[in-house]
Amino acid sequence: MSGTGGVGRVPSDMFRFTTGDRAPLYGAILHAFGEANERLVTALGLDEVRDRLRGVGWFDALTDDDLVAALGQLRDWQLLDVVQNHAGNYRTAEEYERRNLQYSLTRRGEAAFAGVQHALAVLASSGALQTAVLDAIGDRLTALAALLADPGSADRQVFTTLQELESHLDALRSNTKQFNGELQRLLRADGTDLVTFHEVKAATVAYLREFLTNLDQRAHAVARAVARVEERGVESLRRRALVGAELPPLAGGDPAPAWLAQRTARWEGLRAWFLPADGAPARVEQLHHVARRAIVTLLRVLERITESRRRSSSTAQDFRELARWFAAAPSERDAHRLWATAFGLAPARHAHLTHPDPELVPASDSWRDAPPVAVSALLRASGRTERFTRTGRVRDVAAVKAERARRAAAERAELEAAWCMLDTRTPVRLSAFGTLDHSVFERLLDLLGRALAARADATGRRRAVTGDGRVEVVLSEPADGAQAVLHTPRGRFTGTDYVIEIRAAGAAVVPAAQREAAG
Repeated sequence: MSGTGGVGRVPSDMFRFTTGDRAPLYGAILHAFGEANERLVTALGLDEVRDRLRGVGWFDALTDDDLVAALGQLRDWQLLDVVQNHAGNYRTAEEYERRNLQYSLTRRGEAAFAGVQHALAVLASSGALQTAVLDAIGDRLTALAALLADPGSADRQVFTTLQELESHLDALRSNTKQFNGELQRLLRADGTDLVTFHEVKAATVAYLREFLTNLDQRAHAVARAVARVEERGVESLRRRALVGAELPPLAGGDPAPAWLAQRTARWEGLRAWFLPADGAPARVEQLHHVARRAIVTLLRVLERITESRRRSSSTAQDFRELARWFAAAPSERDAHRLWATAFGLAPARHAHLTHPDPELVPASDSWRDAPPVAVSALLRASGRTERFTRTGRVRDVAAVKAERARRAAAERAELEAAWCMLDTRTPVRLSAFGTLDHSVFERLLDLLGRALAARADATGRRRAVTGDGRVEVVLSEPADGAQAVLHTPRGRFTGTDYVIEIRAAGAAVVPAAQREAAG
């Protein structure tokens, strides 16, 4: 395969076996060879090909000449290779002709069969937005950081963990692309069955809302995990993973440079999703915006569907029913009454209106010849004329705004002081906090609750962040099972003496003596 501009060029005849009258036979033959490769059988004779064809569901009549011709055509397309089996023993000339030649898939044939299988899988599958994949990516990154921090860890474990991370990333990318395609087609679709159409779109809205729940926190957690791995060294990660991969030697040259280049491209793709190096918005944020826009669009469509279902009849049906009533009216007087009721015709309520300068219009002029008089919309709608009065006084809200700004600034200052008071920067015991103000103690309890609700990683530590992503807490179980006692102005708190580490972005560390004095 050759490429121009970094894009691979597929050979023009690589997928010719999928077209034409004999396309089903060609596809069945490649399927038979693919199934044989799954069982580590790389070469098949003529009789073995026939047996494998029945195994993949080909039961049509097929002569030896037709099968040989099909195999020869696939060989001409460089999808199959043919070799002679010199190690076999043949008793007759006919047996030599049938069993001497053996066929096997070429690299192009393997690629063509894999491409068709992938296309069929994409057609049969539907994308999904799975928060579990984001959690799995974060777990694998945390495990990689722990392995890189441990010099005694096995290189094979680094390789397998990196492979799991890349598989989760591939699943996220493929599922997201497929789901986005399905979502855009759903937004453009006009369902014939309004009931089913309404149910599908309502279920999609609920699905998107569930996915967006805590999406920001998950994305920030993955970004922090990427940063921790890069602190340990991505080059060291690739070097150890290469050793653990145990790549076999190839006749064409050393496979290590191509393998490392592929790992570099995968890592750049991971950064593009969660932590772009050029300051561009992360793709997970773009996914967040696409999902929110889709929710708004779907809700509008659902509102239109609901309104259309709420109307029991259309305007045309109303007029047809009114025509039936006119036809059934017992008398002309009743028809006039029905007309006046249906169309609201009554004596003119604007007859008292006059021209702005009545002297210019003689009273003897007819209504037809007199100039028109403006009739207000209020008079037409409710039968009342406008009354012009003084404009109401606009209330001065400057004092209210100032009070709200002062209160917001005080709350921000209190929150910043609490984070500065709790920022440890290094792991400490919970008992080290000693005495705390009650508001600071409530912030500490909130961080403990978030950490205990998180799942422990491979090292036994629990990580959590606040809703705005500014404060991170790392919690570990104490090895000695000690108990901590914290004092507040409202009482005493007793619990497990956890090893806790709190990091607040942009906060200044308050020394322990100053924390005790502030408490």
